[in-house]
Amino acid sequence: QEFAPSDEELEAYRRGEEWDPARAEERRRLRELAAQQEEAELESGPAPPGPPNDYKDKYRHLIGSEAAKAAARTMEANKAYGCVPVANKRDTRSIEEAMNEIRAKKRL
Repeated sequence: QEFAPSDEELEAYRRGEEWDPARAEERRRLRELAAQQEEAELESGPAPPGPPNDYKDKYRHLIGSEAAKAAARTMEANKAYGCVPVANKRDTRSIEEAMNEIRAKKRL
């Protein structure tokens, strides 16, 4: 032969079949048609539903719609979980003064 045998031709010889170029062309054409049909189905098929755009809509079954608004207005942070008043955050002492006060507390 002038050219090396194709993969399809080699597969036919391995199976013990007679190589027929016309039949191979028909099989190739059928595979291409199947691939085109599959692409068309993917393109024309309905798109899967996307994720919800709104956080509240997504979790409406958990947080509700009316009760959550009322609860948010009346909710106060629990002081036992580390919410510090702003007045306590304003410490104008220097580091040395704070360290001296800590040492004085330890001595007592």
